[in-house]
Amino acid sequence: MLNWLQHSTGGLLTLAAVSIALLLFMIIRWKVEPFIALIVVGLLTALAAGVPVGTLVGSAQKASDSLLEKGFGGILGHITAIIGLGTLLGSILEKSGGARVLTTALLRAFGEKRAPLAMGIAGLIFGIPVFFDIGIFVLAPLVYVAAKQGGKSLVLYALPLLAGLSVTHAFLPPHPGPVAAAGLLHVELGWIILMGAVCAIPAWFIGGVLYSSWVGKRLHIEVPEEMLVADESEEDANAPSLGLVAAIIAVPLVLILAGTFGSIWLPKSNKTLTGIAAFIGTPAVALTISTLLASWLLGLRRGMTGKDLNELSAKALRPVAMILLVVGAGAFFGAVLSATGIGGAVAGSLKNAGLPVILAAYVISCGMRIAQGSATVAIVTTSGIIAPTVASLGYSQVQLALLVVAISAGSIIASHVNDGGFWIVSRYFNMSVPETLKTWTVLETVLSISGFAVAALLMAVV
Repeated sequence: MLNWLQHSTGGLLTLAAVSIALLLFMIIRWKVEPFIALIVVGLLTALAAGVPVGTLVGSAQKASDSLLEKGFGGILGHITAIIGLGTLLGSILEKSGGARVLTTALLRAFGEKRAPLAMGIAGLIFGIPVFFDIGIFVLAPLVYVAAKQGGKSLVLYALPLLAGLSVTHAFLPPHPGPVAAAGLLHVELGWIILMGAVCAIPAWFIGGVLYSSWVGKRLHIEVPEEMLVADESEEDANAPSLGLVAAIIAVPLVLILAGTFGSIWLPKSNKTLTGIAAFIGTPAVALTISTLLASWLLGLRRGMTGKDLNELSAKALRPVAMILLVVGAGAFFGAVLSATGIGGAVAGSLKNAGLPVILAAYVISCGMRIAQGSATVAIVTTSGIIAPTVASLGYSQVQLALLVVAISAGSIIASHVNDGGFWIVSRYFNMSVPETLKTWTVLETVLSISGFAVAALLMAVV
């Protein structure tokens, strides 16, 4: 029995199924922290598959050669600085009042009749540097004001904003999901930015504009007076300019794209120019430059002290620790799947079934998301499962980026009661559970399917 489990395709696939079932059971039923569940299941899977203890955990003299440390260290060395710096950049933009400046300018430009579209664009732009929940906390007061002035359903104004925040959080760096997937599948972030934007914008238009407009006319939600009074505030006369806010958001994206495509477009003979492009385009360097600029232009020059920035940084980085632990544990689980031969067995099964890898990745990610609620866990686990398969296919950087988008799209489908975002949306936008299911859950599903459809279409032609 043990020999069949460790050496046959059927046994390895059975082991994979049992491992994932145990992982979900631990997270859902026993409420075990995902990073602990991933480590435990990874260790048990490796032992069941016959991985030697020395290979799995190493020895006192050579612990760094172990599967456990290589799994954690390989991915965390790649993404830790990116996620940390991206979080700091977003926190400075939020604290400076940049979100209010951006949204107010858009509302003025589009006018009262197109205020929902303005809110959607605000979510799409401001969602790039800030986490999803922070975007809601900061921009919700402006949604209340716009809905009150327009006299229409709060849903009509809230859903476009939520769509913008959701697609950027799922598809674009420096958010943890796409950054982690890029590290696990070895794809440059410049391609993730490009392909992520190409897929995110149509998905946002379908979900955030078309669907939101349709459902907003059919479900009326009032703005609670206590929310409006408590959250509404006067425009800050000392707020930064719109141009400065837009430039700070654009700098890291432009630098990373320059680094990615500079090696393609710049003449190879000009070593100095290509070297500069490669340096400033390295994601950690690009985000360091952007964070320093934001600290100076939006912080110190506007009255913040060094102590203020330190306190802001400490507060912003607290949630990052759990994200990094989940990503590291997920990378270890993926390394186990590769070392045990499970990844190869999955690859062979997909090939024999004729199922496209991009569709398989999307379906796995959808299943993980619906079962346990966390988009980050869904992305990391799916990337770990699919990485050994992808390694044998010789995909180009564009194809790998599209695969990351597909996995990310699956990670946001059907948000429901096991997702923290579901309750944040319900609370902030005055909706009951059935109303949140009719609006937010459907919106996330529309965004997921639309984003995947664009990615799959592009994968078929590249």
